[in-house]
Amino acid sequence: MVDGSKPARLTRLGWPLALLIIAGLPILATLGFALAALWNAQAWLAVVVAPAWPQAMGMTLWTGLASTWLAWRISHALLRHAFVHGWLAQLWQSVPAMLATPHAALAVGLLFLLAPSGWLLRAVSPWLTGFDAPPPWPTSQDPWGLGLMLGLVAKEVPFLLWTAATQLQRRDVQQRWQAEHALACTLGYTPRRAFDAVVWPQLRPRLRWPLLAVLAYGLTVVDMALIMGPASPPTASVLTWQWLQDADPTAQAQGAAAAGALALLVACCAVPAGWVLSARRGAAGRLTGHRGRPAAPHGMASVVWPALLAVYAAAWLALAVGSVAGVWPFPRFWPDQWTAQAWVSVWASRSSLFTTLSLAVASSALAMAWSVAWLETAPRSWDRMMRQVLYLPLLLPSVLWALGLYRGVLVLGLEATWLGLCMAHTVMTLPYVLLALSPAYTGFDPRVAATCASLGHGRWSLLWHVKWPLLKRALASAAAVGFAVSVAQYLPTLMVGAGRYTTVTTEAVALAAGGQRSLTSAYAWLLWVLPAVGFAWAAWVGRPRRFPLVPRAHSPS
Repeated sequence: MVDGSKPARLTRLGWPLALLIIAGLPILATLGFALAALWNAQAWLAVVVAPAWPQAMGMTLWTGLASTWLAWRISHALLRHAFVHGWLAQLWQSVPAMLATPHAALAVGLLFLLAPSGWLLRAVSPWLTGFDAPPPWPTSQDPWGLGLMLGLVAKEVPFLLWTAATQLQRRDVQQRWQAEHALACTLGYTPRRAFDAVVWPQLRPRLRWPLLAVLAYGLTVVDMALIMGPASPPTASVLTWQWLQDADPTAQAQGAAAAGALALLVACCAVPAGWVLSARRGAAGRLTGHRGRPAAPHGMASVVWPALLAVYAAAWLALAVGSVAGVWPFPRFWPDQWTAQAWVSVWASRSSLFTTLSLAVASSALAMAWSVAWLETAPRSWDRMMRQVLYLPLLLPSVLWALGLYRGVLVLGLEATWLGLCMAHTVMTLPYVLLALSPAYTGFDPRVAATCASLGHGRWSLLWHVKWPLLKRALASAAAVGFAVSVAQYLPTLMVGAGRYTTVTTEAVALAAGGQRSLTSAYAWLLWVLPAVGFAWAAWVGRPRRFPLVPRAHSPS
C-alpha cells in the first residue's frame, strides 16, 4: 500500500516541479545575470564619486517614499469610507478604467495639463493671469519632483484599491469582516474606529506585496520620470538608465553598479515597510479612544476620490483633444484647427501596434496558463515558499531587471527577436497575474469540489463545468491585468528588442521628449485605449450568467 502511494505522490508533485522550473529558472537566471554585472569595484567607485549621484538619490528618496506614503494613506481612507458607507461596489466600478491607464499615458496627459502652455493655464489666461505667452514656470518636470509625485500617487492608488478589492470581493471574507465590524459598532465604537480596529488590521497584511511593489516602482521608475520627473538633477533611476544607454563600456558598467545601488535602496526601504505591515497589531488596531464619537460625514476620502477621478478625466480629455489638434496658439483654450494627421502617422507605423498586441496577448496567455496550473497543482507550502522568488520582478529595480533580461537573451541568442521579447514580457507579466488571481483561486470553497467528487465527476469535469465558470470574473480580470502590464513595458522592450522592435509605449515615451504634441497625444491615447479594451472585455466576460453553466432545457412543446 505504501509502495503504491509513492509513484502517485511523485506524479502529483511532478507537475508543480515542472512549473517551478519553467518559471523559477528564468527568474533566477535573470537575477544571476543582473548580479553578475555588478562585480566591478571601479564602477561602484565611479558611481559614488559622480557629481550628480547624491542629488539624484535624494530626489529618488523624496519622490519614492513620499508618493508611496501618500498612496497608502489615501487608499486606507478610501477603503474605510467605502466600507463604512457601503459603496464598495461603486468604488470598484471606477478602478478598472484608472488601472488600465499605463504610467506613461497618464504622465503624458498630466504633462499637457500642467505644462506652462498646458490646458490648466490656458483656462485662466489671459483674463486672470494676463499671459499672452507661456510663462517660464517649472510646472512640468519641476525641480522639486512634485509633478512626478502627483503622477505616481494618481497611478498607485487605483492599484492598491484593486488589490484590496481582490480580498474584499471574496464573499466569505466580506461577510465575516462585516459581521465583526457590526459587532464592534454595537460595543459603542464609531464605524470609522471599528474599521481601523477590526477590518484594517486583517486587510493590511494582505496588501504587503502590493505595497512593496508600489514602493519599489516609486523608487526605480524610469518612463514616468523621463516624462514628468526633474531633469537637473534627474532621479537616480533616470541617471542609471542614461549610463546604461551610453556607448562607452565604462559608462555601462557604471550604470550596472548604479542599478545595484538602487536594488540596495529598495531593500533598505522594503524591510521596515514589510515589518510594519506584517505586525498583527498597531496603532490603528487598538479599540481605544472615546466611544460614540461621531465620524465626520465629509472626510478626506469624499474630497480625494472626486479629485482623483477629475485628474484622470482631464488627462484622458487632454490626450483625446491633443491627438486631433492642429494649430493651437497660446492662450487659446481650443485649437484653431482640427486634423487627423497624427492618427494617419500612427496608422502608417502600425507595425508598433501589431507588435504591442502580439506581445501582450502571448505573454498574458502564457502567464495565465502557468498561474492557473500552479495554483491548481502546487502544494500550499511550495506556493508560500516560492512567492518570494516569483515576486522578484515586482521588487527589483526595473533597470537592473532589464539588464538581467538583456544579458539572458544574449546568452540564448534571442536578442532583437520577437521570441526574446515575448519571454521578457512574460517574466514581467507573470507576478502581476499571479498576484491578481491568487485571492479568488485560493479562496474557492473546497466543499464544492467534494460535492462534485461525491457525484462521480472527475477533476477535469469540476474545472470545466464548475470551478472555472464560477471564477470566470477573476480569471478574466487577471488576464486583463497581464495584458495591461505587457502593453506598458518600456525598459525590457528597449533593451531586449535592441531598437528593432518598437511598441506603442516606447513610441509614446520617445515622442514625449519632443515637441510633436498631436503625435505624442495620439500614441499616449492609444496606449490607454489598448488596456481599457482589455478591462472592458474582462468586465463583459465576468458578468453573472453571461455564459450559463447549465444549458437551458428545451420545452417539450
